[in-house]
Amino acid sequence: MFVTSLRRWIENFGKHARSRVIDGKTYRIVHLTSAHPALDGRIFHKECRSLARAGYEVMQVGNYDLNGIVDGVRLRGLGSSKDRFQRFTSRLFSICREAFRVDGDLYHVHDPDLLLVGLVLRAAGRRVVYDIHEDLPTKILLKMYLPKLIRKPLRWIVKRMEDAAAGFMSGLITATPALKDRFIIVHRNIVTVNNYPILEDFSRPANVDWNSRHQTVTYFGGISEARGIREMLTAMDLLPRTLDVKLELAGWFYVKALLTDLATTPQWQHVNWHGELDRNGLTLLLSRVLAGLVILHPEKTFITSQPTKLFEYMAAGIPVIVSDFPLWRSIIQEASCGLIVNPFDTQAIAAAIEYLVSNPREAETMGQRGRRAVEKRFNWANEEQTLLSFYSSLLPNRRVLDAVVLVAWVLDAVVLVA
Repeated sequence: MFVTSLRRWIENFGKHARSRVIDGKTYRIVHLTSAHPALDGRIFHKECRSLARAGYEVMQVGNYDLNGIVDGVRLRGLGSSKDRFQRFTSRLFSICREAFRVDGDLYHVHDPDLLLVGLVLRAAGRRVVYDIHEDLPTKILLKMYLPKLIRKPLRWIVKRMEDAAAGFMSGLITATPALKDRFIIVHRNIVTVNNYPILEDFSRPANVDWNSRHQTVTYFGGISEARGIREMLTAMDLLPRTLDVKLELAGWFYVKALLTDLATTPQWQHVNWHGELDRNGLTLLLSRVLAGLVILHPEKTFITSQPTKLFEYMAAGIPVIVSDFPLWRSIIQEASCGLIVNPFDTQAIAAAIEYLVSNPREAETMGQRGRRAVEKRFNWANEEQTLLSFYSSLLPNRRVLDAVVLVAWVLDAVVLVA
């Protein structure tokens, strides 16, 4: 009786296990996003591709139109959300339904609103990881579309809801050490996977002739007043006209009216506006400029952040000009790869730009030092190992699983012979 029951249990477990061994990929991992594009830098290019290369079967479900297999990752687009209301209602239900339909072994959610889906999955006994990209409660204070009167109360509510839901997940991943410090009291099973660049995406400085670069500096990414756009434009206007320096500006405006406003100012004449660029466009842009700017205001959410663009500038081998925040200062001074400025001092920002433009050899040397720092420490290859180790801790040992499958197959053979 006992032997028969054991044999049936192993057979059933083995059948389930064999269903997971598809083209050598033992476990099915499902990444869920409601707000990010299909080919997002962190989600797709870094995490999903790394997991696929490690032998997992990887799916990514989100509110976008792309469907198909890209670099070993199966993309399942549910269509773009028309607005926030749809994203937080019908599309949330659609993602949850699709998550159960694809039947993953581990789910990896990337947006705070998907914590609700994560809770449903956890209630169904599924493994769920919450990937925390930014400090949402603090960022609420910067959302201009929200009435100022409700931002602080809403921040308090959101923080407690996010903390409570995160505590029920199987594990947490944070994009910065500062975020880990916040969530360590919520969940002990937590790691930091820094959003450092993929080295191969950026040309080595030695492959780009410094003299071929244009008289330009750049800023790309999210654009707002808190991210220093007005200070950058004022600094550009303070530069000597003889230098003829332009600001290569790329990305998106959080408030579209700000673009309309700035485009009518005299300072806009110093801007080459690109809009949003894909990864190839960004790489090309960084191969042409002399320096990268990160002139963010000293908001709480920025002071302890690690802007991806900072490390991408360094990976591209160009010097950086950054706000004087303690964390950023330590990175730049240790690597000797740029200049530090008061983000409100437009004269200082202009002077830093003028120095790098007027001293090409020093600028090139700073860029080379930054590249070496990324090669040694601030690169995705190092973070990939942390991600894979964390996944291994959450999923049953593959050797054990293979052994169970083997036993099930042997028992199947014995039954057939008998």
